[in-house]
Amino acid sequence: MLSSCNPDAAAQERPVRPKPEVRAQTLHLQTVPLTTELAGRAGAQTVSEVRPRVSGIILRQSFAEGGMVKAGDVLYELDPTPFEASYRNAEAALRRAESALPSARARSQRYQSLSASSVVSRQDFDEARTQMLQAEADVAAAVAALETAAIELEYTKVRAPISGRVDASNVTEGALVTEDQASPMTTIRQTDTINVDLVRSSASLLALNKAFASQDIRPQEGSVTVELLLEDGSKYGYPGKLQFRNGAVSQSTGMVLMRAVFPNPEGVLMPGMYVRAIVEDGYVEDAVLIPQRAVSRNSRGDATARFISAEGRVQERVLPVERGIGNNWLVTGGVEDGDRVVLEGLQRAAIGEEVNVTAAKVDEETGEIIADAEPSLTGQPAEVSARSPDTATR
Repeated sequence: MLSSCNPDAAAQERPVRPKPEVRAQTLHLQTVPLTTELAGRAGAQTVSEVRPRVSGIILRQSFAEGGMVKAGDVLYELDPTPFEASYRNAEAALRRAESALPSARARSQRYQSLSASSVVSRQDFDEARTQMLQAEADVAAAVAALETAAIELEYTKVRAPISGRVDASNVTEGALVTEDQASPMTTIRQTDTINVDLVRSSASLLALNKAFASQDIRPQEGSVTVELLLEDGSKYGYPGKLQFRNGAVSQSTGMVLMRAVFPNPEGVLMPGMYVRAIVEDGYVEDAVLIPQRAVSRNSRGDATARFISAEGRVQERVLPVERGIGNNWLVTGGVEDGDRVVLEGLQRAAIGEEVNVTAAKVDEETGEIIADAEPSLTGQPAEVSARSPDTATR
């Protein structure tokens, strides 16, 4: 009863509520690269369908199916017998033509001197000269025929036009093949360099061009780098370069075809393989990455997060969220360098309440909260690039 009459004593006896404990991450402005994930198919950079240049019977196949061949290697050998006969016939025709040439040439020269002294008529001289020219033309024709016969004889050996991996043979020994037939004997694919054909929606490219025009996004300088995700989700070990982009939109799909080129020294990429390509769009300067677990939505659907003020009190802000980046949101406004966003302990701290703060951060791989032993430095580039998945599919 006596203590109730003394309000100061009553206040001293009431327990003091300790400050709530929260864990917060320090945010910094940084340059964030932006990427887009696109669907694509791998294809050989060079494909050669092997066809015979002459008709004939296949005597033997000289390559291992599925193996590597070099340009100039003999793949098939055709029966050369008829072509050898044609070559010998062309040789004989050349010798016959050459044997007639000296006589015609000597007669023309003799008539030329006699015509000057009017011993023979001009008409006789012209006829002799014409015979000489005809003999020379016969020799030239015979030489050309011999060269043609030699070429056709060489064509009985079907050689690899390019280096690469050869497919299964479509013909067997003893089969008849015809000159320039429609169906190939086999196919060779050059796979040390692989093309990846990508598709991107025209709406996505239009939005990107508008962002470039407004300078919300800065374009990359030089060639555009492309990375690949394989069918099992693993990352391909060699980056590629964007080679070209079609200048027209497909009327049936509304997509734009793009092509990237990748080195393939180990042969991991195979023609026809489905891949996902991560294409660099550009970068955003002075942006902030806020962990997604620190952002919530209010009743109006606005993105909000709670921060620690300079006085150590909790405050709430509405944030202009641009896009998701891994476990983070990309924010281009409403946050200053050095601001601390609350990651954990929101249930224990009300807005405006003074709190005790422990430094922490979110692990980029697992999304778990860990102690922040080394806060990131201002101006350092982001570890995770902003990826905007394009809905285009092939």
